[in-house]
Amino acid sequence: MILCIILVAAIFVDLFMGDPRWLPHPVVQMGKLISFCETRLNQGKNRVSKGVFLASVVVLFVFIVTFFIVFIAYQWHPIAGILVEIYFISTTIAIKGLRSAALEVYIPLTSGNLGEARNKLRMIVGRDTERLSESEVVRGTVETVAENTVDGITAPLFWAMIGGAPLAMAYRAINTLDSMVGYKNERFNQFGRASAKLDDVVNWIPARLTAVAMWLSSFFLIGSNRLHGLKITYRDAKKHPSPNSGWPEAMVAGLLGIQLGGINYYKGIKSQRATMGDPNRALTQTDIKKSIQYMHGGWVLFILLGMSFMLLMK
Repeated sequence: MILCIILVAAIFVDLFMGDPRWLPHPVVQMGKLISFCETRLNQGKNRVSKGVFLASVVVLFVFIVTFFIVFIAYQWHPIAGILVEIYFISTTIAIKGLRSAALEVYIPLTSGNLGEARNKLRMIVGRDTERLSESEVVRGTVETVAENTVDGITAPLFWAMIGGAPLAMAYRAINTLDSMVGYKNERFNQFGRASAKLDDVVNWIPARLTAVAMWLSSFFLIGSNRLHGLKITYRDAKKHPSPNSGWPEAMVAGLLGIQLGGINYYKGIKSQRATMGDPNRALTQTDIKKSIQYMHGGWVLFILLGMSFMLLMK
């Protein structure tokens, strides 16, 4: 029961405060640690082994430090322990940040400022955005919202439900490792392999549960094509190069009746990604707002079902 209260409080902290700049953010410190280690380890031979060492050390270090901080806080006073856990878990989720990032693309589009929308999209995706049409800007935003609903919201909540703040922070360390070194390029292909695989493992269950939660939330959202959502998810989720990202993306594509994926450019290099959904219509500005609705509906149903299961297991 206490953990349920902590989770709800952490969500409210994120929704209303986000990530205040005046508070130290653990993920920033994780990034500095990873960067420090990477520049010293990612060289010479045995880079795969060194990458395994990096992932192991960083995740264990973050887990142990968080555990002891929370433990000491609880020893001092139970309320102090609860507040510390609320803070730590709130830093692992980004509901407000994801919504704000999507709206920062949406608002310029509504005023006809495609150039500004492209610039805002460039802040949240890795693809080239300078020449994107309005429909492609919308696609990039919807894909970002759908994919990041998992690693930015439901996955850290999933691990928090299992192990409180220490496990939620360990998840965030894994996700940060993947975002920094988990690339398939010359520099990180070997060194970042362990981090990328570990990220795939910890997101496997949350990604699929998130797709289910999004589908359940569609019963409360007008205009959802629920049967099509199931069909597209079953047909297309596994086409995504990531074993996890395709599940929420395919579900959103199916529920909205749009097609995601296709051609992207990265530093001028063309990349063909599998498509998800059917091209029944062109993407429009309102699809961004609808994807935000599915993001919210997804995490709300996810946490309600998760906490119900926790209480039943007591």
